[in-house]
Amino acid sequence: MDCKEIALKISNVSFSYKKGTQAISKLNLEVQKGSFTTLLGESGCGKTTILKLISGFLQPDTGTIEIDGVNQNRIEPDKRKIAFVFQNYALFPHLTVKQNILYGVKNKKNEDNCRIFEDTVKSLNLEDFLTRYPHELSGGQQQRVALARSLVLSPKILLMDEPLSSLDTKLREKVRDELKEIQQKLKITTIYVTHDREEALSLSDKIAVIHDGKILQEGSPKELYFTPKNQYTADFIGHANFLTNNENTFLVRPQWFSLCDDEENDLHGKIEEITFLGDTTRLIINLADKNLFTSTQNLIVDLPTIICEDLKKENSIFLKILKKWKF
Repeated sequence: MDCKEIALKISNVSFSYKKGTQAISKLNLEVQKGSFTTLLGESGCGKTTILKLISGFLQPDTGTIEIDGVNQNRIEPDKRKIAFVFQNYALFPHLTVKQNILYGVKNKKNEDNCRIFEDTVKSLNLEDFLTRYPHELSGGQQQRVALARSLVLSPKILLMDEPLSSLDTKLREKVRDELKEIQQKLKITTIYVTHDREEALSLSDKIAVIHDGKILQEGSPKELYFTPKNQYTADFIGHANFLTNNENTFLVRPQWFSLCDDEENDLHGKIEEITFLGDTTRLIINLADKNLFTSTQNLIVDLPTIICEDLKKENSIFLKILKKWKF
């Protein structure tokens, strides 16, 4: 990849808080200009710490952080051309939407700044809300105002720390789609933090799975889902079954099965649980003693509901593996 295409380069960065616990360990990451990169991991794994290091709120103990090829280690946060969208939006309740959006703009009458403001407001469909106050907005509208406030600063990199976590499920999905559309339209380099794998899979060009301050694997959503390098990544990026055969371990996702007769099966066992999920039905299978593959846990199987209507708890079931991934 051409170096000119790299917006952010993190090289061998480590960081420890005062208590001595290492939060980030020898982290390396490259982010391409205009891309959407997600840091995915459980709470406390170091995701937000990485954002704070990029933005300059924290300084690395070792290693370097470069933006457009320039080392940022001695550059103050307000000089880095980075915008930060927080989890709680941090809107000023006594200011209107327009005042909130323009809060960080130094010269509000500058012609270029006015044009950027107008373009941003139009892109985010906020024209009709400029005179309202935050308490008069829905959660999704507040999220768009917080995003607009960052975008009017024309940042080189946009950092987002779990910005959708306070929204209900239906609204989260709607705003998520809007966010992806806006990012693709504006081509702004975005680094997004979440513990929600569905968000990561649907939004990202690249995902970096973080665990204990380290990147376990990075790649496209499809690469991590279909060809994970380790069991932690496989399990975190989606429901996973780990099957063993002749000392080899395979990943089989719950959707990678079909029903079959007893002559053609790869696996058979007894149905322990049946959960209706709408279009799909989830089965928990206790494998029989004699199988081509073995597992230390019950099998998770997701099948189209239309073929599961006659299945009952305690029934025997025969399964064919449609796809598997060898570690």
